[in-house]
Amino acid sequence: MSLGKRVSNWFAERLGLDDLPFFKTPDYMFHANEWLGALVAASFIYTVISGLILLLYYNAAAGYQSTEAIINQVPYGSVVLYSHLYGSYAMIILAYVHMFRNYFVGAYKKPRELLWILGVLMLVLTLGASFLGYSLIGDALAVSAVDVGAGIITSIPQLSFLIPIIFGNYDTGDYTRVLALHIILVALIGLLFVFHFFLAEHYGMMPSRKVKPKAPAVYTKEEWSKFNPWWPRNFVYMSSLVFMTWGFILAIPNALAYLNGLPQYFNPFMNPKPAPPPNSPAAAHITTYPPWFFLFLYKIADFTSDVVVFLMIGVIIPLIYLLIVPFLDRTDELHPLRRKVFSGIGILMITYLIQTSLWGDLAPGVQVSVKDQVIAYLVPAIIVALGLTFLNPMEQKVRPSSAISPMTSILFVVISLLFSGAVVQLIDYPSPLTFSIAMFLGSLFFLGARSMGRLVLNKNVSRSVPNRPVSEVKTSVTISNEKKKRLAEVIMSILFVLVVVIVAQMWTIPPTGYASNLFGVDLGLVFLMLGESISLYHYVVYKKPTEKEE
Repeated sequence: MSLGKRVSNWFAERLGLDDLPFFKTPDYMFHANEWLGALVAASFIYTVISGLILLLYYNAAAGYQSTEAIINQVPYGSVVLYSHLYGSYAMIILAYVHMFRNYFVGAYKKPRELLWILGVLMLVLTLGASFLGYSLIGDALAVSAVDVGAGIITSIPQLSFLIPIIFGNYDTGDYTRVLALHIILVALIGLLFVFHFFLAEHYGMMPSRKVKPKAPAVYTKEEWSKFNPWWPRNFVYMSSLVFMTWGFILAIPNALAYLNGLPQYFNPFMNPKPAPPPNSPAAAHITTYPPWFFLFLYKIADFTSDVVVFLMIGVIIPLIYLLIVPFLDRTDELHPLRRKVFSGIGILMITYLIQTSLWGDLAPGVQVSVKDQVIAYLVPAIIVALGLTFLNPMEQKVRPSSAISPMTSILFVVISLLFSGAVVQLIDYPSPLTFSIAMFLGSLFFLGARSMGRLVLNKNVSRSVPNRPVSEVKTSVTISNEKKKRLAEVIMSILFVLVVVIVAQMWTIPPTGYASNLFGVDLGLVFLMLGESISLYHYVVYKKPTEKEE
């Protein structure tokens, strides 16, 4: 018995992992598309851990001064703060992707109604907690965002009493009440997450429509018993996703910290640094933006002066619809084109969310006439309605797994050229900025090469030589898989050496100052390499000859 197997059995026996009522996963489900919930959970866990570290140093009574002290005086404080901010960003984006993916596959249908409702509530709490956390910075943008939020509440006389409860004395720089409410909302997310997790494990992942074409789409106990046990394969695969998620959360904001002089409309998205303090002369020269994830809501405020109408359009109607959609869509159909009305509403929700957010970014605070509103939102509705009218569910031909789309090829070529140019710039002009850009583009090139390599290697052997006996084809496939696994082992060794090299030089990076964010970039690269190494380990140990490429 191998050492890894003995270690796995030791943990399984001591912790009773074989007896856990967790979902046993079929082979075809080991794809990131099926594990979006794990990516959201990874972002949440990182954000909580980094938030607890920041809580040791943050003084809510002097929000902006405390934030500046964390960035400039606490060892690697900017690394933790920027990654905490982008961890929440990642959680919001992944939560949206996770929710709408489940919406279109019909994962809200029986028996997963409560699972869906909990997910929607957690998204709302995430947006609220992120808004309050964003406000804790205390800069001009945060104060402006709180001012607008407080203005919306005070415009309804019956709710004015909530201002001191929610925001306290934020106008004097005291964010004690905001911090308290931020922690409360995060705790509520954690409680709902535990409930959500156990329900998800109870019902299991949504089966493929090829396996379960109608609702309720759940595996029977007999089917379930034949799948891979949760420990250790699910745990290993999930660990690879967690480390890779953490890697991006760390690497991206700390690389962006070296970008200066961005256009103003990029600031809500691309700048992790605080804006000037609200009372400084510099604050008068910046455009005040809300958090990017509320740009759509702030733009809707430009549509009407009636707060009740604003809340109905921007908050209440979409939220109620998402909560009750499991009870509106009563059919057992799972195919999106057999649920055209609900699919159309989902497409329009995504379109309007993106469209209104970009509109709010490009034209903040500009009033919009009813005519312009109708034109802006009626055109997408007509396009979606016509498109769904003429589309019918059909059995699509299976595209060869080795086929590469033209757009994928073009995108990979562009990334390759950018990476090559970044390497040349790094050699000619070595600096923290050129190093960060080269590392960021290098990680994109690495992931793209990995995906392209899988597409190229994943060829159907039997198709290339159709007259060969089945036994010979199986033998050929086995040999091919063995070669791939040996290659994976070599790559794992290379990644391990690179991790050692990066870790060895990380500790020479100054803990504060201009160069300190390179520590975050390096740590992000280490996590990415560890995640990829664990993914390769999962491939080597658990990959079956008959299993599709992950």
